[in-house]
Amino acid sequence: MAGDALTRPKDLLDFSGYGPRELQALLDLAEALKRERYRGEDLKGKVLALLFEKPSLRTRTTLEVAMVHLGGHAVYLDQKQVGIGEREPVRDVAKNLERFVEGIAARVFRHETVEALARHAKVPVVNALSDRAHPLQALADLLTLKEAFGGLEGLEVAWVGDGNNVLNSLLEVAPLAGLRLRVATPKGYEPDPALLRKAGAFLTHDPREAALGAHALYTDVWTSMGQEAEREKRLRDFQGFQVNGELLKLLHPEGVFLHCLPAHYGEETTEEAVHGPKSRVFDQAENRLHTAKAVLLALLK
Repeated sequence: MAGDALTRPKDLLDFSGYGPRELQALLDLAEALKRERYRGEDLKGKVLALLFEKPSLRTRTTLEVAMVHLGGHAVYLDQKQVGIGEREPVRDVAKNLERFVEGIAARVFRHETVEALARHAKVPVVNALSDRAHPLQALADLLTLKEAFGGLEGLEVAWVGDGNNVLNSLLEVAPLAGLRLRVATPKGYEPDPALLRKAGAFLTHDPREAALGAHALYTDVWTSMGQEAEREKRLRDFQGFQVNGELLKLLHPEGVFLHCLPAHYGEETTEEAVHGPKSRVFDQAENRLHTAKAVLLALLK
């Protein structure tokens, strides 16, 4: 399979070590894998540890299926079994796992956990979600946009909702892919100003201003895992930020709706939006598989 030649960082924790060329290589590889419905033995005999502090549908399934399709295996380890940082220090977990497996995909609460795993493990570490970044989701988002519009350069993407980890990764890849981002959050929920500046993103507190004429409108849940104690306050603060049929009417005529799922209907979005004609939500979900294959080939082969 093509796409092996580029030198990339040992790990994928975020996109700080990636440039436009490396990002494009991953997307090209994911496209080829999807087009060919690729099955192979590239990772035959190799094992990926799935070290998960949080529940998952898409992330766990796509990483496990990706390893199977590439001839390898995945071992699922949840927090009850491992107790990372509680029963056993992160460093010790890393130094054990590096003796057993060829890679670690970690879905955690604190970004410092994946950083520590990468620092102490000799094998590649993939951030399968942390409080700071969700790089696997961003890759699937880019592939979905490329399929919808034939390219990425110059696309206007509006984010409406929380300044969270999914947005952080989107802000990281925007300047690498040529996207122009408009971000609409309630006051007090803005993303890191440094990421906004680096991405050249436009910030507003008006969802309609962000959505007007955009090629894509993207949202995520208002209350992420680990923020349950803030739920009632967030429901009040995010009033007026729901992505629904009325907001979608403001998009470019060919505009699409994106959501990384799961969706909380009646809060950040509606069933009409997720299952309507502008939705590419389930294309995003499918593309999590193809981009996961690309990442695993790049890092483990």
